[in-house]
Amino acid sequence: MFETIMNLVQQHAGQAVTNNPAVPNEQNDTVIQTVSNSIMKGLGQQAQGGGLGSLLGMVTGQGGGVNDHPVTQGVQQNVQQDLMSKLGISPQVAMSIAGALVPIVLNKLMHKANDPNDSSVDAGSLMNALGGQGGGLGSMLGGLFGGK
Repeated sequence: MFETIMNLVQQHAGQAVTNNPAVPNEQNDTVIQTVSNSIMKGLGQQAQGGGLGSLLGMVTGQGGGVNDHPVTQGVQQNVQQDLMSKLGISPQVAMSIAGALVPIVLNKLMHKANDPNDSSVDAGSLMNALGGQGGGLGSMLGGLFGGK
């Protein structure tokens, strides 16, 4: 799961990180790693902090688009905080990086979770990786997605 998120961040880091004059080139890899960790941590916090229903709605495509979803907003705040606290990136730059990358990465991740031809992410493993502590939640979600 983390590897998939890391790959998605790397694929879409161009304008937000790599070509961003506010991010020194020697920090690009660290920023990408921090964003990836923060997305994973933010999703886990959403799953465990009472936002499980909201996260489930996002995975199943209910409750609006990923960009406007409360889970996305929560994860963006997490990424922004980590970039500021761990790397000393200014709030404006951290906000622009989080705002550019988080919706794209989550959109791609949810697309992968719902794509029967893509076995890199499935809803059950997504919830298990995020610590969805609902007992058989991962397998229940797998059933929702036709075994995926």
